[in-house]
Formats: sequence, structure tokens, C-alpha cells
Amino acid sequence: MTHYIGRLGARVVTSAFLAFAATGAFAQAATPVGTWQTIDDTTGKPRAIIQIVDDGNGQLEGKVVRGIGEFDHPERRCTSCTDERKDQLIKGMTIITGMKRDGDAWTGGHILDPENGKLYKCRMTLESGGQKLVVRGYIGVSLLGRSQTWLRQE
Repeated sequence: MTHYIGRLGARVVTSAFLAFAATGAFAQAATPVGTWQTIDDTTGKPRAIIQIVDDGNGQLEGKVVRGIGEFDHPERRCTSCTDERKDQLIKGMTIITGMKRDGDAWTGGHILDPENGKLYKCRMTLESGGQKLVVRGYIGVSLLGRSQTWLRQE
């Protein structure tokens, strides 16, 4: 009987560990932190790889890791930018800033479109168990904007 209880106890501990590990994996997927492949909302083609990180103050920022396909030009510069990013390399550029969790979304920040140099308000929400990120850039109110769905790469 003691042998049976020992095996049962080991199973309970193993089950508890697996449940805890699964919860940790879900918690990671419940945030935009990670690497994302952007998908152009007009053409449906992949454009870039973006790395989103926590800035240490509870806000998220996103940086261009590299372009994909025809957009993979390491020397491309943001010639249309009008702020301190004017003529800076797009590769390595921070294009998302100041995003804060707001319920099931991240809001309050901005996203730069390096193609036209325009800065938009931004809203991000996760879908498909954290495997898709819907990124909406807009001017004024969220109804006046456009959305892209990005795919998690990790």
C-alpha cells in the first residue's frame, strides 16, 4: 500500500508541475512581448520581423529586426520621417512606443509607419491564443485607421 501511495503522490506532483508549466506558457502567450512577422494589410505579404519588449517601466516598445523578401534591404532609411528618426536606418529602428496594458488590449502608445514617416496612435490585441497580434494604427479615434494581423514567430 505504501508503494501505491508513493506512486500516486509522484503522479500528483507531476500533474501539478505540468499544470503550472502550462500556465506559465499561457502567461507568456498572453502578452505581445516576443518576435512577430508583420503582414501587409493591402497585399497580404510578409514585410518585416518586429521584436516587442517590455521597456522596464511596464510599457512595450517594438523594434524592426529585419525586412522580409523585397523589404530586406539593411541600408533602407526612413527618408519620410520628420522626427529624430529622419534618414535613420529602418533596421533596428524603434517603431512602437509607450504601449500599456488596458484590460485585454495594449493602448496609449504610438506606431511609426517607416514607409510614409507618419506616426499613429496604436492599439494592440492578441488573438488565437496569443499567436496573432492585431495592430491598429489610427488618427484621432480608432475608427479612422487600419489594422494588420501579425504572426508570432517564437
